[in-house]
Amino acid sequence: MYLMTMITIMILIISNIMMMLSIILSKKSFMDREKNSPFECGFDPKSSARIPFSLHFFLITMIFLIFDVEIALIFPIIKLFNLVNFFIWMKISFFFIIILLMGLYHEWNQNMLNWTD
Repeated sequence: MYLMTMITIMILIISNIMMMLSIILSKKSFMDREKNSPFECGFDPKSSARIPFSLHFFLITMIFLIFDVEIALIFPIIKLFNLVNFFIWMKISFFFIIILLMGLYHEWNQNMLNWTD
């Protein structure tokens, strides 16, 4: 019991010393406005909150979510390769790739991939 208490006290002392050293030795500047401000999708947090929202950030978010979900759906197709016939796997994969390409074509046709304003 005594040994466990001493080990716990030593761990607390060492961790506190390391935290204090990191605070003392860090080169963090509290006067730097950009590092202290939160990132809010292109908004300046120090200005008015009633400025119009750019749809550019919304489109980037939607495209990211679409492709993120697509990656999550590709993993089961890879696992399916060992469970079913090769030709069935090819049909499923081809159908899924066609759906992805149709979505990409729709985004391209709607000028969502045009990153200039």
